[in-house]
Amino acid sequence: MITDIDDSKAPLLDHLIELRRRLLWCVATLMVCFFACLYFAKPIFALLVQPLLAAGQGKLIYTDVFEAFFAEVKVAFFAALMISFPVLATQIWRFVAPGMYAKEKRAFLPFLLMTPFFFAGGAAFAYFLAMPWALSFLLGYQGNVGGVSQEALPGVGNYLTFVTRFLFGFGVAFLMPVLLMVLERAGVVTREQLAGSRRYALVGSAAVSAVLTPPDAISMLMMLVPLYGLYEFAILAIRLTHWRAARRSNATDATSAAQLTDVAVEEAQTSVGPETPPGGGRVGGSGPI
Repeated sequence: MITDIDDSKAPLLDHLIELRRRLLWCVATLMVCFFACLYFAKPIFALLVQPLLAAGQGKLIYTDVFEAFFAEVKVAFFAALMISFPVLATQIWRFVAPGMYAKEKRAFLPFLLMTPFFFAGGAAFAYFLAMPWALSFLLGYQGNVGGVSQEALPGVGNYLTFVTRFLFGFGVAFLMPVLLMVLERAGVVTREQLAGSRRYALVGSAAVSAVLTPPDAISMLMMLVPLYGLYEFAILAIRLTHWRAARRSNATDATSAAQLTDVAVEEAQTSVGPETPPGGGRVGGSGPI
């Protein structure tokens, strides 16, 4: 009889009502964060242009009348997604968790908790390292070319697209260890398969880098190197997980064996009983009393 699963046997209508409630929470949270971020859109955008300033470019232009306004809307939506992600992930988990066994919850909950940290790490890597280097390289084409002055005048919309692709691209790419560990825990892949597929992982990392980054070699390489490094990190983390599980299992087996030995000794002592005294237990000799 199943005892470690929540009482989630309910009609389809009840599940749909629960889904609607979770979606309403997600939409409401996203809308609140969006309007709050829209109010602070200029300071947020000022933070996003710091890598451009660090690369020596102090000017942005817009050629469309509505471009600056829609850029602020995009900035607000971009920031709202990142701020509201913990609430969105929590609502998804609360909808899915009642249909999972307790062992499955214990297996997948740590990976869910690690997701925002890995995503934030990827976004931070893009903001502090990848973007300044890429912008310095791309803006280095300014100058005199054949007697013609070549000057970079990035547009507000184009730069915002560049930033969001970098931040989201690196954030999603840094989730690779979490994804691989979940697949291994679910039995889809094994550590041996991952270790034997390194060449395919390198090609796949190059393809992902080409899709998620702007079309230049520097940006692609700056994602390719850490992406493949995260693949190796996932293999190492899976190996450590297996080692800890095997050590815990051996400790449990040793404890169980010791307990069984103690029980056997106690049963043996109980079955033997007290030693019979000389004379068959009678007092005063061998004759009748």
